Amino acid sequence: MIERLEYLSLLIIPLFILFTVLYGTLKKVRVYDSFVEGAKQGPGIILRIFPYLLTIFVAIKGFQASGAFDLLRDGFYALFGFLGVPIEAVSMAIMKPLSGSASTALFTDIVKTTGPESIATHMSAVIMGSAETTFYVLAVYLGAVGIRKTRYLVPVCLVA
Repeated sequence: MIERLEYLSLLIIPLFILFTVLYGTLKKVRVYDSFVEGAKQGPGIILRIFPYLLTIFVAIKGFQASGAFDLLRDGFYALFGFLGVPIEAVSMAIMKPLSGSASTALFTDIVKTTGPESIATHMSAVIMGSAETTFYVLAVYLGAVGIRKTRYLVPVCLVA
């Protein structure tokens, strides 16, 4: 059974490409030309969003290195610790909106230190699976379309 799934997983991408080419051909789309045109636009998009990505990564690292993350985590833990919320889950709730890779690393550390069946791991897993990297997504999307004035966008995204 596992061998079949592994074999199927190897076929997914080639089958998707084949399906896309066949579907485009049936719809009379010049598939190759469309692909080349999209590839030409790629570097321009990268150059447009790179400053926003760099800014968010530097801000996240500065947030962690300055001790502000620990201060914020300890403050939230003081508010929610009495409810039985583990400090590791508080850390995850703060990190997830900022960075997907940092929250993945944090989650891995939580599982290693508290064990896979701990309440901290379970709560962190729920946060990992249900939360979005809000600031990263906003940086990429708003940077790509050139929106500079966000006004209520960040608070609304954080509440949602």
